[in-house]
Amino acid sequence: MKSFLIVLITLFSLGTYAQTSEYKLSSYFEEGFKAPNVNYIGEAWLNPLIRSDESLSFNITKATFKANSTLNWHKHTAPQVLIIVAGKGYYQERGKDPVTMKVGDVITCDKETEHWHASSKDQDVTYLAIYSGETIWTEVLSQEDYDTVAQALKSN
Repeated sequence: MKSFLIVLITLFSLGTYAQTSEYKLSSYFEEGFKAPNVNYIGEAWLNPLIRSDESLSFNITKATFKANSTLNWHKHTAPQVLIIVAGKGYYQERGKDPVTMKVGDVITCDKETEHWHASSKDQDVTYLAIYSGETIWTEVLSQEDYDTVAQALKSN
């Protein structure tokens, strides 16, 4: 019994040390924080997994948009990659037809390409956004325009 307690205390101590070490740790499973409702309609949650610094030149953010939520039109000063990991959503680049995003899709958006992305009307969407540079907000995506896209893509 005494040996068991010593092993248990040792494992607990090592576990505590590992969690308080100088590693940069984050968890994909955390919901993150509710984004300020500035450039979108609805509800969005952001979990910044990796932030660029002197050793990394990109960010990775897990974003979850609740059903019936959408970003406004925007573009980035560098390419952006979206990896859809849960749910269903919509994506559209200026001058192109909108598409349905679903689990497993990987969307690459070239720099300076104006676009928007959103959840579907009836499902949340979660994606990993890989990006660097700045986001430039260009135009509000109205609820009416979003609803028109949702109706057109309803069968997808």
